Amino acid sequence: MIDNALFAPVTDLKGVGTKTAAALGSLGIYSIYDLLFYFPFRYDELQTLPLDQIMDGQKVMLKGIVATEAFVSRFGYKKTHLSFKMRIDHDVIMVNFFNQPWLKNKIEIGQEVAIYGKYNVARQSLTAFKFVAAKENDSGMAPIYPVNRHVKQKKLVDLINVAIDDFIDQVQDIVPEKLRQEYRLLKDQVIIEKMHHPKNSHEAELAKRSAIFREFFIFELQLALLTRNDGKQMGYAKKYDLTEIAQLTKSLPFELSDDQKHVVNEIFADMHSDGQMRRLLQGDVGSGKTVVAVYAIFAAITAGYQAALMVPTEILATQHFKKIDELLRPLGVRVALLTGNTKTLERREIYRELTDGTINVVIGTHALIQDSVTFKKLGLVIIDEQHRFGVGQRQALINKGDQPDILAMTATPIPRTLALTVYGDMTVSEIHHLPAGRKPIISTWKTSSQMKEVYRQMQEQLNQGFQIYAVTPLITESETLDLKNAEELHEKLSHDFPNHKVVLLHGQMPGAQKDEIMTAFAAGEIDILVTTSVIEVGVDVANANMMVIYNADRFGLSQLHQLRGRIGRGKTQSYCVFLADPKTNSGKARMKIIASTNDGFKLAEEDLKMRGEGDLFGKAQSGLPEFRVGDVVNNYNTLVVAQKEARALVAADPDLSDPGHKALKQVLEYKQLEQNRI
Repeated sequence: MIDNALFAPVTDLKGVGTKTAAALGSLGIYSIYDLLFYFPFRYDELQTLPLDQIMDGQKVMLKGIVATEAFVSRFGYKKTHLSFKMRIDHDVIMVNFFNQPWLKNKIEIGQEVAIYGKYNVARQSLTAFKFVAAKENDSGMAPIYPVNRHVKQKKLVDLINVAIDDFIDQVQDIVPEKLRQEYRLLKDQVIIEKMHHPKNSHEAELAKRSAIFREFFIFELQLALLTRNDGKQMGYAKKYDLTEIAQLTKSLPFELSDDQKHVVNEIFADMHSDGQMRRLLQGDVGSGKTVVAVYAIFAAITAGYQAALMVPTEILATQHFKKIDELLRPLGVRVALLTGNTKTLERREIYRELTDGTINVVIGTHALIQDSVTFKKLGLVIIDEQHRFGVGQRQALINKGDQPDILAMTATPIPRTLALTVYGDMTVSEIHHLPAGRKPIISTWKTSSQMKEVYRQMQEQLNQGFQIYAVTPLITESETLDLKNAEELHEKLSHDFPNHKVVLLHGQMPGAQKDEIMTAFAAGEIDILVTTSVIEVGVDVANANMMVIYNADRFGLSQLHQLRGRIGRGKTQSYCVFLADPKTNSGKARMKIIASTNDGFKLAEEDLKMRGEGDLFGKAQSGLPEFRVGDVVNNYNTLVVAQKEARALVAADPDLSDPGHKALKQVLEYKQLEQNRI
């Protein structure tokens, strides 16, 4: 482990045992460093206002003196009501807390307190949400962190404060001083202080600006260190056999589109050269990227090499395996599937046959990067939905071959300029047109007043024997709310379509249960699948030809497009209904755009134009790496600068041996370890 107390496990912190550590792990927090740099995604501004200026129902923070003892009464199952009177200057108001009985011990007569809540003018009472601690109420800015059902806000805030008190002195700057001065960036210690405890929104903005640069700088350094040999790394020319490849073309039940032919030729030219191929293939949902990958795999095999295809989920791996095995087995290619669920005996067999070269191509999840997987001659690595893997994970698979060719694929078109900055080490290929025979999806935007019409359309599809997806959005702040929304929708649709099988799929289910439901849906045993946006990227169910997306204005354009791409995989006409009642003009504009075009590239451009209005781009589905604080679209200029400076630093000090880069080197080593956590 790296010799630095900052990177020690969270259990080194006072009050953190194995249970709390496991809960923090579910948020991606494993060390004290992770805790310090786990920043809020917004702040509640807790301004205090005089009573006579407060509107009815307004959320506000009130400071005053506790005038009576706190009284707790119970009502209903496990429900409590805590109330006390608070004196503010000459007025007395009633404060009511629901289901927080433990606050009774904190509230003493005569004590000055600050309470955040919703004010009722007529009753002169405050329905309280939050008892604000002394440390927070100085600032008037209460940080709100992304949490889940395992970790509560309050607990996280307390732990972060302990980490700051005990370890802030050990934090060293990783952005060199020269850059900090040039771009007016804050020191790391100041970033931590002001991100977690800003005095006002201006301070929070300044700290965020430095935090974004710092995050991008680390990412671009990782990329620059991977490709420090400047541009083309040496590889091995693959002498593939065109006669055999012609056999593949002959055996296909369809003809390649012009875009597909063009991209296959680009890949073949790369493979034939002695430089290492590093290519990113962007293709819209359903554009036929898998077939292009099959050509690349088969070319590598005819040249005497093995190929590996890594995908983010088991469902997707199984699907790719079926498709590729079907196309390549008749040509004598041995294809294997390796996932976390592969049985031990079968797994050993696969390991052995990869080592002796019997297996030509392996398709799998993270399981491919385990130490026990060794190849006889790995010549091609394909990474699907590449933004779902860390830089380190991608590299771990690449390292299993001797300078193998690399093809990364993503189903989310992002504008070329952006792709080149984010994946600076790759050339970009694009497939724009859908394969022949695919009918474009008919999309419509409906408001809740048109529900009858939507139901009529759903019934029509069900009567014809087709299946339907009903999708409800995820809200970062609360998994419990998400679940509640999904459960309510499931209940409602079960009631409204009593003769059909309606099943719920959500993110908190164990993996095996999710797989089971998806398999049943694919087999046609479920009529309506109610799901949060966890539907896996890439899972094809040809018979599902309708999707209804509820509260569609809560999703980003890119995410809506990704979701829509789950249908339209069969030969029949598909329909997508976006249900939304947007309040803002930008929300209305988004609904109009998504309903009017199926072109992912056009949507990506539009998304970029609209981002200025704070549009939420559903990161997990957006084809872009996930960042904690930065956003590659809104903060694109910062990303370009971070890329330029990272490359310059690596060019000047490729091994980061300069003593001034010690802290930076440690953080990068830690990041490497973090990404290898499977």
